[in-house]
Amino acid sequence: MSNDVHGYFYEELSIGMTADFSKTVTEADIAAFAGFSGDFNPLHINDEYAKTTIFKGRIAHGMLSAGFISTVFGMKMPGPGCVYVSQALKFKAPVRIGDTVTARVEVIGTVPEKKFVTFKTTCSVSGKIVIDGEATLMVPSNV
Repeated sequence: MSNDVHGYFYEELSIGMTADFSKTVTEADIAAFAGFSGDFNPLHINDEYAKTTIFKGRIAHGMLSAGFISTVFGMKMPGPGCVYVSQALKFKAPVRIGDTVTARVEVIGTVPEKKFVTFKTTCSVSGKIVIDGEATLMVPSNV
């Protein structure tokens, strides 16, 4: 069972297990992400510019929402001790200030000889998928 030190061990995970994390995106989140990533695209930080785009207003950085998937992995399942091997993402819809994003991961496969676990990864807003993807993680073993 997951705990603060190691999370789930490889042997404790099975196909179909899920975990999620939700967060409402704020103005401060977007400003902080721009600051630490260096991505000051005006679509994310300039109201006047963003109104002239197809989105008709500011949107959050896609990787800000994708980061919530990492939160699930690092903090819930598999939890502390896991390491990303790969992540594929498809951005399907914008996320705006005030949207609550729910990141969800589901175990869909395992590679016993490498202790790799493959997950379906999604982010949704009000039930609509905004990011769809797949990730592989290396998960600590207890044997």
